Amino acid sequence: MTKYNLFSVNADAKTSKGNGDKYLTAIQYLAPARQVSGVNLCPMAQTAGCEKACLYSAGRGRFSNVQAARIRKTMLWRDNRALFLEKLEQDIDKFAAYCRKRALSPAIRLNGTSDIRFERFGIMQNFPGVQFYDYTKDVSRAYKTLPDNYHLTLSYSEANDEYAERVAMAVADTGRNMAVVFRDRHNIPATFRGFPVLDGDKDDLRFLDKPGHVVALYAKGDAKRDKTGFVVG
Repeated sequence: MTKYNLFSVNADAKTSKGNGDKYLTAIQYLAPARQVSGVNLCPMAQTAGCEKACLYSAGRGRFSNVQAARIRKTMLWRDNRALFLEKLEQDIDKFAAYCRKRALSPAIRLNGTSDIRFERFGIMQNFPGVQFYDYTKDVSRAYKTLPDNYHLTLSYSEANDEYAERVAMAVADTGRNMAVVFRDRHNIPATFRGFPVLDGDKDDLRFLDKPGHVVALYAKGDAKRDKTGFVVG
């Protein structure tokens, strides 16, 4: 088994669904929002109302040893940014080589439980043969020119009416998609806010989705009890 500094591979049910004959997915999990003193990796968490309902608690994320590892990585990001980025690029190199040997296409999600603007560090540009993707609550990113190999899906929330309107407007303006977390997976509408809905739970390969859609996700972990508006329904 290949070991990585920062990445997880086949570590959760969602990203593993996209693995198979064509793609293999690596994901980086850090400590979200204000879990670590002196740094906030999810600056929109309070506005979007997702801090309490964060998927940080879902799956293996509920275990203390897993959370401790994510905290250590976040402390490295806070205390030694250059070393963090060096280790990150080492992981990308190693993962891409692993995929090449198996005739798989590498897909990397850098923000598994964070919302960092990694495009500012030239990472995607350094690895043009790797597909990167993320979810984000930073609506301003939808209007920016991103690297060709970086795909962003906006994350919707009704915890804040102004934020919800901004996300829906960005989808209309840019053609990007927005992910919506629904409470009841058996009662998903065909359209939401005027946009067609597709099933986002069958895999995590968001860069393959048709543009201008709502990506339906389902509440997991503590999110099942969310009453903020982050979970819809």
